[in-house]
Amino acid sequence: MSQSIIENPILKGFNPDPSIIRVGNDYYIATSTFEWFPGVQIFHSTDLVNWKLVARPLNRVSQLDMLGNPDSCGVWAPCLSYDDGTFYLVYSNARRYWSHCKDVHNYLVTTNDILGDWSEPTYLNSSGFDPSLFHDSNGNKWLVNLRWDHRQRETGLNLDPEVYFGGIVLQQYCPESKELTGPVEKIFSGSSLGRTEGPHLYQRDGYYYLLVAEGGTGYDHGALLLRSENIEGPYEADPQGHFLTSKDSDCTLQRAGHADIVECADGNTFIVHLCSRPLENKRSVMGRETAIQQVSWNKDGWLRLVSSDVTPEETIVLPDNSAIPEQLTEHFDDFDSTALSIDFQTLRIPLDESSLSLIERPGYLRLKGRESLGSSFVQALVARRQQAFRYSAATKVDFSPENFQQMAGLVCYYNSSKYYYLHITHHEDFGRVIEVTGCIGDNAAEYFTSAPINIPDHGEIYLNAEVDHGKLVFFYGTSKDNWQRIYIDLDYSILADETGNGGEHANFTGTFVGLCCQDLSGKRHAADFDSFLYVER
Repeated sequence: MSQSIIENPILKGFNPDPSIIRVGNDYYIATSTFEWFPGVQIFHSTDLVNWKLVARPLNRVSQLDMLGNPDSCGVWAPCLSYDDGTFYLVYSNARRYWSHCKDVHNYLVTTNDILGDWSEPTYLNSSGFDPSLFHDSNGNKWLVNLRWDHRQRETGLNLDPEVYFGGIVLQQYCPESKELTGPVEKIFSGSSLGRTEGPHLYQRDGYYYLLVAEGGTGYDHGALLLRSENIEGPYEADPQGHFLTSKDSDCTLQRAGHADIVECADGNTFIVHLCSRPLENKRSVMGRETAIQQVSWNKDGWLRLVSSDVTPEETIVLPDNSAIPEQLTEHFDDFDSTALSIDFQTLRIPLDESSLSLIERPGYLRLKGRESLGSSFVQALVARRQQAFRYSAATKVDFSPENFQQMAGLVCYYNSSKYYYLHITHHEDFGRVIEVTGCIGDNAAEYFTSAPINIPDHGEIYLNAEVDHGKLVFFYGTSKDNWQRIYIDLDYSILADETGNGGEHANFTGTFVGLCCQDLSGKRHAADFDSFLYVER
């Protein structure tokens, strides 16, 4: 008998909050992108083994305006659904996070072609986040989401999650008038684990099932199933409790939770869920990723992992399936195209000709210097996800800065307060030089090179980053056969969910590596990048 082995996570690198659907023989997963643009990643598979990034539907500012959004805001927890020939995508645009009040606005877009253009957004509400659209078999449509309660009530504890997570609410959606109608019903207040979010609704055997994520998105995370004969409730919880969690476990896939269910044509059932693979020091440099588990319905009508445990498995065996997993090992771009590779994203907004060009110097990516790496507005930065513990990233750049306020180079970037930057700049005494700067968990950038490194005043320069789990080493050279190592110790594990203010409960993305250019004088002095290479080792 032939078989396939699924290797988790199926979506490696920063790909949290998965939402999955099946349309015929096609499976699609949507994941969160937070402040990275375009918004929402959609992956496609026909075998649950091999997944390919095929679309980012929120690709216009009219659909997603994140200018000025703080780190870890933007697109939270999209929900992808399908009904009667139409794809639906609901999503949040979080404009403010680190406060007792959250400014989070929820929208809906639709399309008949998941790979084509999506509609302009329909505004839904701003009462909370993690919206999910449910298509009832009776024809009704319902929006279910977490309602945020900004009141501190009697506890007086600042940012106490047991206070602010105000339960799961339900309201009917009218597709004709494109608005929510009728009363808002609270259908679940949460279990003792707290921080209840990420709701999805399903129908099966006369019940409405409510799937929620709990415990926050850290090491206590888990998935809980409830059910009711009526959509408004009351909902009873699975008597076993959380059917998926890595809590108090030493399994490889930690922080398991925020799940979604899919039924296969052959009757098998699977869930996709977020997880992370932390380093030995419990730091998740790749952020939260997406894994898959096979599940089954027991005789009492509750979901159970086929492994008969609540902890996620790193490998899943599929009988009677000969699919061979494909592993992404290399991304090379010589910038000969007039469009960026789908692997690349920018921060918060698309970059127009005032910041980026692929045609002004054919065969090069031209980045025109914009704001600093700490800016939440316009950065001339193009980057891709880290997807393996060991990788190399390299570029060749032509850049002749005129002063110390102009910089360009290769960056390993988690957010505006966590990054390492190998760049070319200008020094009044030494001319063109190499420097290594960065932030390690706060807003104060620092220099890691003790003195500027001299390079020729003209000519292309090679830059290289070598990452091995929690270690980063930078190299530079005047040719590809003339690499010079920069002998400084850089703790790469700083670029992780668990570091910085709030830890894993406030840092929601993952590490990217890419190219950027700054001109703090405002002249928009340009850097020309001849190539970019990312290779997993």
